[in-house]
Amino acid sequence: MASQTFGLEVLPKGKPFKNIPSEISLQKGASASEIYQQLAAQLGTSIHRVRVTKGSDGRLVPNDKEVPVSQTGLLDGSKIYVKDLGTQIDWQTVYVIEYFGPLIIHPLIFQFRSHFYSNPTSSSSFPPPSFVQSLSVLVISLHFFKREIETVLVHRFSNATMPFSNIYKNCGHYWGLAGLFLAYFTYSPTAPSAGSITPLLTYPGLALFVFGELANLYTHLVLRSLRRPGTKDRQIPRGFGFGLVTCPNYMFETVAWLGIIMITKSWATAVFTAVGFVQMVLWAQKKERAYRKEFGDKYKKKRSVIIPGII
Repeated sequence: MASQTFGLEVLPKGKPFKNIPSEISLQKGASASEIYQQLAAQLGTSIHRVRVTKGSDGRLVPNDKEVPVSQTGLLDGSKIYVKDLGTQIDWQTVYVIEYFGPLIIHPLIFQFRSHFYSNPTSSSSFPPPSFVQSLSVLVISLHFFKREIETVLVHRFSNATMPFSNIYKNCGHYWGLAGLFLAYFTYSPTAPSAGSITPLLTYPGLALFVFGELANLYTHLVLRSLRRPGTKDRQIPRGFGFGLVTCPNYMFETVAWLGIIMITKSWATAVFTAVGFVQMVLWAQKKERAYRKEFGDKYKKKRSVIIPGII
């Protein structure tokens, strides 16, 4: 009678685990995720800390319960390399923490302006915030509040965790650049935003902000509908904006921040927007390559990833 099990030779790669097994045995018909489950159990660690690649070509073995081991190309006696990815933290937690920074920093600096800036006038009383500054703290706070709500209720992440060290990089961007940097140069009594309102900038900027935020929310809801809970499968996104660019969510995010630039009249807002835009372009280009690879001829290739006809 043919054996109902098969074995895989286990070899360390990169940062090694302690007491790594030399071999694991699986039932025929086992899913690829069972490789991770068995290794994590024997290593006494989280399944998300384990990375498994094939010894034959170095390709990643997916941690997917719907992919049988037979489809990965692994056979009885095949070699697999196991790497320790280090301490992990889930994506949702990182997003909640990073967006929380600017969400509290802007109202705090706005509310306690007299503690952060010197009085530019000879008067004993500190000048009150302008209408533009009050509007600025409102729209920026609404933006990051929306992001928090989307993180908890809308987004579905393809990967459960990321390296814990990423939280320092992400928080540096949002707490530092979007929080302290942007707030400090927006609510100063000598900032352009401290002056009188410029109707030709403020009101169109507010309109762009509202449109961009609502359209961005719509695209996030579309993307959510393409993935079943607890799975990594996805479909080709369609709908408003998706026929124009690869990532209309990034396009509408940019529109919203252009509106904030017009409202705040701040060079600091423009700097933050430019940095974020460059990063979103890189993400969108990566997404376009992923769509072409995953869907092949079914996917209509896009020439533009964020701005129609430009980039």
